[in-house]
Amino acid sequence: MKKILALLLALSLTAALCAGCGSTSEETKNTTDDTAAAQEEDVTIRLGGLKGPTSMGMVKLLADNDAGTTTNSYAFTMAGSADELTPKLLQGELDILAVPVNLGSVLYNNAEGSVQLLAVNTLGVIYLVEKGGQTVTDWASLKGQTIYATGKGSTPEYALNYLLEKNGLDPATDVTIEWKSEPAEIVAQMAAQDHVIALMPQPFVTVAQSKFSDLTVALDLTAEWDKLDNGSQLITAGLVVRKEFAEAHPQAVADFLKEYAASTAYVNENVTEAAQLVEQYDIVEAAVAEKAIPACNIVCITGQEMMTSVQGYLQVLFDQNPQAVGGSLPGDDFYYLGQ
Repeated sequence: MKKILALLLALSLTAALCAGCGSTSEETKNTTDDTAAAQEEDVTIRLGGLKGPTSMGMVKLLADNDAGTTTNSYAFTMAGSADELTPKLLQGELDILAVPVNLGSVLYNNAEGSVQLLAVNTLGVIYLVEKGGQTVTDWASLKGQTIYATGKGSTPEYALNYLLEKNGLDPATDVTIEWKSEPAEIVAQMAAQDHVIALMPQPFVTVAQSKFSDLTVALDLTAEWDKLDNGSQLITAGLVVRKEFAEAHPQAVADFLKEYAASTAYVNENVTEAAQLVEQYDIVEAAVAEKAIPACNIVCITGQEMMTSVQGYLQVLFDQNPQAVGGSLPGDDFYYLGQ
């Protein structure tokens, strides 16, 4: 009996020791996980955006960051052109940047794949407008017309040429396209002429409409692109990330995408309030933003859907001019699909 009691006591002690070891191991694991999580929580994402629709979707995220309610911390830099910010991304001074999607492809090609596309954040914001008449009813009605436009060598030019060709017009012979350096020049042209047809992006369409009561939208290039049903979308901009940063901070990137998606949803669903934030962050005046936001096609498209739509879009640009995407189409590793 004593032997049995001794054996039971020994087994109990062994079980206790094993339980203690298991508890210590589990506690160590939990401590490690907590430490890793804390390290991720401490990440400050250096975020860059352009002054216009590509930054409008961020404003709720920026406001929440200022209020201290975001998971990540953000340091935001905004500029008037991509040329001011892309060097900062490549030099490691920014982590995530909103840029035209084709420029993201150029960066990928020129930086040996060190840049990835996180999300599409703006679909087409380009419109054909007409002042002083309503002669433009479809693409055929543009034959023989002069179109004033901005964006030569970028998305507006490629999109306009593509849609003209797909609708049976030769951009070189059937229309005259006069390129201007900025929308303000087109507005000046409208002030000087009774009748003007122009290619303009939002929110400048809204700005021009506030000046000319007889300015109307003739063709929405995003809707016209969708009519082709070619498996792609007309895309203005997206969010790119340094691959090194994404690999080092996958949880921070995942949290950013959630917070950014929530921000874009807020902007689209609460236009009046979002317009005030757009002005607060010095993007455009609230009165203009409130009218422009519904036409800015602000989105957050990620994952496989992003990859499919962007691949089709970049293929269209590549077919027109390979240099528009950096000389070659990016590989599948250009698209960030999560970890």
